[in-house]
Amino acid sequence: MRHTISVLVENEFGVLSRVSGLFSGRGFNIESLCVAETMDPQVSRMTIVTSGNDQIIEQILKQLNKLIPVLKVIDFTGVDTVDRELVLVKVNADGDGKQEVLRLVDIFRARIVDVAPRCYTIEMTGGEGKVMAFLQMLRPLGIREIVRTGKIAVSRGM
Repeated sequence: MRHTISVLVENEFGVLSRVSGLFSGRGFNIESLCVAETMDPQVSRMTIVTSGNDQIIEQILKQLNKLIPVLKVIDFTGVDTVDRELVLVKVNADGDGKQEVLRLVDIFRARIVDVAPRCYTIEMTGGEGKVMAFLQMLRPLGIREIVRTGKIAVSRGM
């Protein structure tokens, strides 16, 4: 089962290495990882997506809580959240494909952020399902390159 884990850490040198080392040292995979400062420049938030059964996730959470620079750990599984992913896609845009790309950009509420003679670079945000559907629709048109952020999440309400 996939789990999204939010980790608040002190914003200092080597924290990312320690957290990722905890996963690799125990043979756990990180499916996606996003890290950035919070409103407090002394604190960063890591959003980690990983898979495992309840015992594995419980072990991960306990080990994360033991790390010195970790301030707070939240497993968002079962919590009402808002989550998003950002994707940049470079896609062929020549001939009849141009109109199809423009139509898909409109349908998925994406934006063209760069135009070249034979390709467009498109920015799109949404949940994982929306991102996957968008990429699936673009694939027949000729995707040249994809860059994804991975998931970021926050709990709903207060």
